[in-house]
Amino acid sequence: MSEKIYIGVDLGGTSIKVGICDEQGSLLHTYEGPTGTEDGAEAVLDRIAQYVRKIVSDSTYQWEQVAGVGAGIAGFLDLANGTVLLAPNLGWKDVAVKQELESRLGLPVAIDNDANVAALGEAWSGAGAGLKNIVAFTLGTGVGGGIIVDGRIYQGFRGMAGELGHIKVVPDLEAIQCGCGQLGCVETVASATGIIRMAKDAVQRGEATSLSLNETITAKDVFDAAKDGDEVAIRIVKRASYYLGKSMAAVAVVLNPQRFVIGGGVSRAGDILFDEIRKVYAQNVPEVFTQGVDIVPAKLGNNAGVVGAAGLNLMQRS
Repeated sequence: MSEKIYIGVDLGGTSIKVGICDEQGSLLHTYEGPTGTEDGAEAVLDRIAQYVRKIVSDSTYQWEQVAGVGAGIAGFLDLANGTVLLAPNLGWKDVAVKQELESRLGLPVAIDNDANVAALGEAWSGAGAGLKNIVAFTLGTGVGGGIIVDGRIYQGFRGMAGELGHIKVVPDLEAIQCGCGQLGCVETVASATGIIRMAKDAVQRGEATSLSLNETITAKDVFDAAKDGDEVAIRIVKRASYYLGKSMAAVAVVLNPQRFVIGGGVSRAGDILFDEIRKVYAQNVPEVFTQGVDIVPAKLGNNAGVVGAAGLNLMQRS
């Protein structure tokens, strides 16, 4: 058997997901195990190596077919040296992940930011498959992003390109402070956290809405209420969509991607979100930036990170 396989690691604070991909980016096998951050970085690195070896031994593939291992990690990374400078959800500081895993596995190892690898996964075999230039937004607790230029992750001067949630789009008089310390970031209105905050504020003001503080409000509740005609919920969804469309317009005139891919839990709202984003985007760019450009939902879901991590050793080196 001569076919090469690529292994991706999605390193989370509670679990480690490992997957095997072929050269086309198809996810062939997955395995998930606990992270055990409380045991320290060395123990977590040992577990990653253990899970990588296990997924190969449990498959029909041979160890000699593994071309490389990639890992997606949430945190601040020194990509040139393969080091995690700071990963709060892991409790890590200055951990030489690339070097440590290469010594444990005897294979090439690459690391990158979790949002970047999710974007790479969508570019490889998801909603951006076949395209060289895409921008991905991930709408969850926060707003993350990744930029793919000529089929490769664009990382910028210090590896921090793609922090799309921190594009400042909300006017100062309407803005609240973002977790990054700035006012008016798109994350404050388009993340699940921002949508929930706007809904709670409306209820507390006594506005007429089916939403209630007697139950825990989720972003899905807001979207469901909007679909049912709740005017407060519709206003909140339109506000989130408006600033997402504005931020995409700002990105478009700099990078001119062929496709915007939107993933994360909030993206599951469907047409009520996407129709408005597309309308606002078209209103905020010159017409030439709408031609051949589309805005679509992500396809890979929770597998985007592990697929993209696997792709670090193929797409990033091709």
